[in-house]
Amino acid sequence: MSDTSETFTLVITGAPYSSQAPQTALGFAKAAIDEGHRIDRVFLYGDGVHLASALCTPPSDETGWPQKWAEFLEHHGIPAIVCIASALRRGLVNETEQKRYQLPAANLLHPFEIAGLGEWVEGRMTSTRTLYFHAGG
Repeated sequence: MSDTSETFTLVITGAPYSSQAPQTALGFAKAAIDEGHRIDRVFLYGDGVHLASALCTPPSDETGWPQKWAEFLEHHGIPAIVCIASALRRGLVNETEQKRYQLPAANLLHPFEIAGLGEWVEGRMTSTRTLYFHAGG
């Protein structure tokens, strides 16, 4: 990496299929890495947590944004954090939360992890820039 490289935390608040936020964020992340920058983490908040659903199944002629993100994150070893409060409100749970709330199934897509806002704060402290990808409107 050169002296001008930066480290980014990406915060996505827009849901796939109802906003362009996840698509725009993925395009930015790919370009940033191609230019020698680093993505410290991706943090999903609000409706952005829908990007981490293992149950999202778009029609065959549409892009599967959750799967595209999962592949990208795994390939580059980038941590992907889902805000626990946002996730629980929207019916997105991992196995731990499934057991805690006695729910019939877990639906968090690997490699996403559920955690608190402390991860967002830490990302802000360890990155040179934090970028937000909102739903707009």
